[in-house]
Amino acid sequence: MDRRPLEVTYIDRMEYAHAWDVQKEIVGKLDAGEARETLMLLQHPPTYTIGSQRHPEHLLLTPEQLEAQGISVFQIDRGGDITYHGPGQLVGYPLLMLGNQEALNLHGYLRSLEEVIIRLLAAHGIEGNRKPEYTGVWVGNLKIAAIGVKFNKCKHRRGFVTSHGFAFNIKSGIQHEGFKGIVPCGIQEYGVTSLEDCTQQTFSVEQIAKEIVPHFEQQFSFAAEWQAHP
Repeated sequence: MDRRPLEVTYIDRMEYAHAWDVQKEIVGKLDAGEARETLMLLQHPPTYTIGSQRHPEHLLLTPEQLEAQGISVFQIDRGGDITYHGPGQLVGYPLLMLGNQEALNLHGYLRSLEEVIIRLLAAHGIEGNRKPEYTGVWVGNLKIAAIGVKFNKCKHRRGFVTSHGFAFNIKSGIQHEGFKGIVPCGIQEYGVTSLEDCTQQTFSVEQIAKEIVPHFEQQFSFAAEWQAHP
């Protein structure tokens, strides 16, 4: 089977606003046939993003507390509720063409993103799972990866371009940092965990970024080409 090329970058730290702008730029170029499909892998400084469900009560910190802790807040155009991004978490933004409107399968795309992370967890001896009522990847009753996406309808061709993506907790203790200031994804009955807490091993986020790409290639039939971040 021929695999489509996929440009992959890893950025150790990128401000959320800049990453959002880059996504929108690539979405427009993909629609116009001026760019290749891309997977951005990166870490953000401490940030809360609020998706289209818009539940301000799930943000538990005051503006003064947010400023004191150096946490930015963005209301964005992906689906879902509030989540946290920060150091020690691998964020992935797949910017992909999904064919024509009739073939669009939102739930299938979400399940495929989940499967990428489930396969990586399995490679480390961890059983990842899904909860039928929620999006994301779980280890037992603890969430290890959140997923929220947007489907951008093309203007110059039939189909959609994806943006936003997944946030995969890697470093131990991340659940005691930014997550304590929110009700993550609006889910009160379950907590969050990380790859290090599940394996009792130590990883760098860049290491896991490199490990996740082959699983992404296999799940979506891509051939990755790593690009240096300018």
